[in-house]
Amino acid sequence: MPKGKVREPKRVVLEKPFGGIAAGCILFVATPEIVADYVRAIPAGETRSVERMRHELARRHRADASCPVSTAIFVRQVAEGALKAMAEGAARDTVAPFWRLVAAGTPIAKRLPVDAAWLEAQLALDAATPAPA
Repeated sequence: MPKGKVREPKRVVLEKPFGGIAAGCILFVATPEIVADYVRAIPAGETRSVERMRHELARRHRADASCPVSTAIFVRQVAEGALKAMAEGAARDTVAPFWRLVAAGTPIAKRLPVDAAWLEAQLALDAATPAPA
């Protein structure tokens, strides 16, 4: 996660259309921490789409939609943070398992320093790892 200024989640009423969301809608703007918590809550062996996450976060925070731009940025920050921690020796089960959210071939995946085979290998490891009792 980036260090420095602590972000607070917010809800804003759109004055004009933005990112395919109509004017007048309530837009939820998450934080990297909220995105990381969401990712950590995805059970091993399951996946979610970024679109589903945006919908669920908006609903949880009583909004019509979640910001597509900031959410994508935060997903990438979470993924890069996890990759950095793993490169520094952190065990994969101690980082936010972003591979459960970032599908190979998506725009976010294409911006990460891993390929489709790596993402798929992480999902295969999830499937092969027994669930905690």
